[in-house]
Amino acid sequence: MAGARPPAFARRRAGWLACGLLALAGCAAPSDPGMPGEAMSADQFAQSDLNRLQTLAMRDNLDSLDRLLEKLYRRNPGEWRKAGFTDLGAALEQGRARIRRGEVPQELDGLQDIEVLSVAMDPRYPGDRVAAFVLGLSSMIIAAHGGLTRFHVGDAIQARHVFNAARNVEIAAWMLSSRRDAQGRPLLLSNELGDGVANLSFEREFGRIIARLDLEAALQDESLRRIGINYVQGLLFFNFLPVR
Repeated sequence: MAGARPPAFARRRAGWLACGLLALAGCAAPSDPGMPGEAMSADQFAQSDLNRLQTLAMRDNLDSLDRLLEKLYRRNPGEWRKAGFTDLGAALEQGRARIRRGEVPQELDGLQDIEVLSVAMDPRYPGDRVAAFVLGLSSMIIAAHGGLTRFHVGDAIQARHVFNAARNVEIAAWMLSSRRDAQGRPLLLSNELGDGVANLSFEREFGRIIARLDLEAALQDESLRRIGINYVQGLLFFNFLPVR
C-alpha cells in the first residue's frame, strides 16, 4: 500500500514509545522518598526549572498558611465560632479550600489582598479575624504571582511583586504580634513567651514563607538578567549556530 510505513519503522516507534513510558514511570516516583517532591504530571512538560521552583514554593507557602490557620484557630477558638461553625474541623476544611482559591471572607468581598489584611488587624472588625488574616495573606501572595498557583513557560511573574509580597508578610507578622484592642489585649493570640513557656512556632512559619518568596524573587530577577548575559557571552566567544 502506498505510503505505508515499513515494519522496521513501526518496531522502532514502538520501542521509542516503550522507552518513553518507562522514563515517565521512573519520573513519577520522587527522587528521594524523604523529600517533599511532587508526583509527575502532564503539565510539568510545559514548565522550566524556574517554573518548577515557583510551583513548589507556592505549594509550600499555601501549606504554611494552612498550618497558621489551624494554629491561630486553636489559640483563638472564639474566632471560628463567629463564623457560625460548630466545630474546628469544619472551619479548617472551608478555610483550607478558600486559601487555595485565593478567596477572601464573604463579608469582605470587594476588598483586595492587602486591604483585607488591614481590616483583619483593625480592632473594630467584628468578624472572624483569623479567616480574614490568613485569607488576606493567601490572596495577597497569589495576586503577587499574577493570580496563578502553578506556573508554566510563558507565564510572566514580576520579581518586584514577589519581593513586595515578602515584605507584606513581614508587616503582617509584626501586626499580629503587636496589635491590641482598647483594653490592651492582643487582637489574636499567637507567639507566647514567659512563665517557662516559649511558643515561637508562628514566627518560624512566617520566616519560612518570607524566605521562599525572597529566594523566588531573587531567582526570577536573576533569570531575566541571565538572558542578556548569555546573549553577550555568545557574541564574545563567537558561538556559531548549528546548521544541521
